[in-house]
Amino acid sequence: MTNEMMILVVEDDRSVSSLITTTLKINNYAYITASTGSEAISLCASRKPDLILLDLGLPDIDGIEVIRTIRAWSSAVIIIISARGEDSDKITALDSGADDYLTKPFSIDELLARIRAAGRRMQYISSRKEENAVFINGELSIDYAANIVRINDQEIHLTSIEYKLLTLLARNVGKVLTHSYIIDHIWGSRMDSDIISLRVYMTALRKKLKTDTETEDLIRTHIGIGYQMVRREIS
Repeated sequence: MTNEMMILVVEDDRSVSSLITTTLKINNYAYITASTGSEAISLCASRKPDLILLDLGLPDIDGIEVIRTIRAWSSAVIIIISARGEDSDKITALDSGADDYLTKPFSIDELLARIRAAGRRMQYISSRKEENAVFINGELSIDYAANIVRINDQEIHLTSIEYKLLTLLARNVGKVLTHSYIIDHIWGSRMDSDIISLRVYMTALRKKLKTDTETEDLIRTHIGIGYQMVRREIS
């Protein structure tokens, strides 16, 4: 049975493109391909893929510009697959609108895991009926209308900044948010002191979200990059 999502593979290296598309075909994913940035933008507009696997080193347009162009009108999940492995490259891509980043050479199993995670995130977003709904992620629940946060049905008290941080992460569950992205949305500036403040608030928030039953923190730290709320499976 074919998976419902449509995947756009943007890769100019034929061997890498063949590896990815063969993997997608074996795992019953529908896909289309592009070897240039301009072709990718055109296909994204006409075919409206759900997920884009994007190489940054394209022959005509840099992948960062492709992300920014697509993000102006598309909410498709974008996973970068690139040989550029520096933190600065990852941060630039994520800040430009990418959702995830995979460095070449990559594991096929990891690629498939990232695609499945993206699929779960898309299902969650599509199932969320309205902004005032209650967000549920494992033992965490957020009542947006009442501004109430609960862990295991017990209300926890957050400061204004902690609540803003939590809801920002929740609305982007599964997505890595960079330090600068978070600071822009919470404080509206990018001073060095803001990163220190962010770490302090995030540490306090994580302590309040800690439960006895979960072995992994709900908020994952990506050192040098940012933070991510982990999607919990609903039992």
